[in-house]
Amino acid sequence: MSILVVCALVFGIGFFVVLTRRDVIAVLIGLELMLGSANVLMVALATVNGLDPATTQSVGLMVVVLAAAEAAVGLALLIASVRRTGRSRVEEFEEVTG
Repeated sequence: MSILVVCALVFGIGFFVVLTRRDVIAVLIGLELMLGSANVLMVALATVNGLDPATTQSVGLMVVVLAAAEAAVGLALLIASVRRTGRSRVEEFEEVTG
């Protein structure tokens, strides 16, 4: 049961970071915390319930790969935006222009 508390705490910290920080990098870090805690919880619960370890590990690895892809795309968008407009704060992205 302690893994549930730890995952809930890490998820809550990530959620708090996403809601309170205005820098895009900090928001991406908060999203990564949330994804990581959900992944750890999923693997822990699958292990406790006696599911096949190979299936559990493969799903966990897939979530890690998707989280890395999300971070890469987010950082690429941030770099492109900073190069184009010079802005990197969340509230500065009010409009999308072509």
